[in-house]
Amino acid sequence: MISKKMEAALNEQIEMEGYASFLYLSMATWCDNEGLLGCAKFMQRQSEEERMHMLKLFSYLSDVDAFAITPAIKQPPIRFESVIAMFEQVYEHEQKVTQSINELVALSYDEKDHATHNFLQWYVAEQREEESLMRTIMDRIKLIGAGAHSLYYIDKEVEKINLSTAAAEEGA
Repeated sequence: MISKKMEAALNEQIEMEGYASFLYLSMATWCDNEGLLGCAKFMQRQSEEERMHMLKLFSYLSDVDAFAITPAIKQPPIRFESVIAMFEQVYEHEQKVTQSINELVALSYDEKDHATHNFLQWYVAEQREEESLMRTIMDRIKLIGAGAHSLYYIDKEVEKINLSTAAAEEGA
């Protein structure tokens, strides 16, 4: 059993993960519409991953005899200034999620909730990976440049990253 405060905080995280899933799905649609099929596939995979993060929280709350709340999800943006601006927004969002996870870890520590603290360590490692992945993509975009012809190379580079990340996850 966890405290009501922890239950509420984990439900807020469920909402954040759900929003991230919808945001990335919206980005996938935008990328597809822009002809960036590699980026679209990458963002679809990211959307699925965020949904899995949300469902993992649902299961945990059930396991500890708490109640998971299915959140109302705010409409994410549907248009983006550029692929560069989109990935910058993804990176900022992942940093926000990392901050939220760190606050949950601190709360679990303050409440001496060792089970939740242990559960959250997976999210701590996951967020380190997510931020690193987004920095890698942004670094590659900076190397390629922002000219009109560079979109093709950005899309291909993100597609390669997506395939290598997916392969690594399957092998884990």
